[in-house]
Amino acid sequence: MATHFELIQKEDIPQLTFPKVEVLKDPSEIKERFNDLNRALSLGNLEHSKIKIYFEDNLSKKVVETTVWGLTDQRVILKQGNVIPINRIIKSA
Repeated sequence: MATHFELIQKEDIPQLTFPKVEVLKDPSEIKERFNDLNRALSLGNLEHSKIKIYFEDNLSKKVVETTVWGLTDQRVILKQGNVIPINRIIKSA
């Protein structure tokens, strides 16, 4: 079952609305997401590597290709101060 993700630019993220509801239900998927985001942070800071972040706003599923600059317990920080709430991220690759 393929899911369609709309490709967006990181500059468009501030215009999106994010619900507070967690998109992942399985605790093991939540833990895997956290580990993947930490790996993406290391890649971004050390090698300036871009990754794809698959997430969901209030309208649809989206994907952005970007560098992770920072990580808090609730948000992923991208270049130019753009943020995505962690609870709305489906996966990163």
